[in-house]
Amino acid sequence: MLANPRGFCAGVNMAIQTVDEALKIVGTPLYVYHEIVHNRHVVARFEEQGVVFVDHIDDVPSNSTVIFSAHGVSPEVRNAAKSRGCTMIDATCPLVTKVHMEAVRYARQGFRIILVGHAGHDEVVGTVGEAPDAITIVESAADVERLQISDDVPLVYLTQTTLSMDDAQIIISALEDKFPQIKSPPSEDICYATTNRQHAVRDLATEADLVLVVGSKNSSNSVRLTEISENIGTRAYLMDDVTELRDAWFEGVNSVLVTAGASAPEDLVQEIVHHLEKTYGGKTEDRLVVEEEMHFNLPVTLRVMKQNA
Repeated sequence: MLANPRGFCAGVNMAIQTVDEALKIVGTPLYVYHEIVHNRHVVARFEEQGVVFVDHIDDVPSNSTVIFSAHGVSPEVRNAAKSRGCTMIDATCPLVTKVHMEAVRYARQGFRIILVGHAGHDEVVGTVGEAPDAITIVESAADVERLQISDDVPLVYLTQTTLSMDDAQIIISALEDKFPQIKSPPSEDICYATTNRQHAVRDLATEADLVLVVGSKNSSNSVRLTEISENIGTRAYLMDDVTELRDAWFEGVNSVLVTAGASAPEDLVQEIVHHLEKTYGGKTEDRLVVEEEMHFNLPVTLRVMKQNA
């Protein structure tokens, strides 16, 4: 069974297209702050074309072009790039930008912001950077229990966009139980693509003996897909590509669900499907759970650069 939707979301498509277009206009070396998306193959393919990925903005030479990854960056990083005279192209997913704007707005209104997410994840680091004095990160219900906040402090929670809906709801319920006055974001922060891919696994994994998730280990949304399958009771493996498949996984297995995280290229999925068909005589069945039609425009800076090129 081949899950639909799977693989690239609108934000990832936009980010990858941004680097592709910038390579045509700017050439190399082209700098990207953090991995453009969390996928080993995507990053390696760009590196082969001369793209340089950096984890510190100081590693970007003055007056160079730098692209900010889909996960977003803090104002501190933007200011540092500006002070170095860099041309900045912002490939932040608009749904991540939405969370940034919520953080800024609530901080200005005097709210204490509880950010549900994984500390150290690029997206969370960028969001916290918008209002570091106002944001507290919680990763579990136990973290919520340890919070000591006065009842008269206005509270709001926001979430990382790539969380498991189930895990997030456990933490949100703990927050609402402990702080009945806490506000929720104006609209859901967990993004449509994360939600849809999780729905697909939740709906289809019960029909499978094994679930294969194509994605990298540092891809939060890919890791969540394997966890959801395991929680349902279907064994799951996360892999970057077909080379990681093991024959032992398929002993006694008659049905396999194949899906992919939002940053995994489709050609990697197809290589795995072809391997299953060739090696085990498998037959592929497409299973559509929900249609996706979301599209994001290229960053304004890049569109202007294209017009002037």
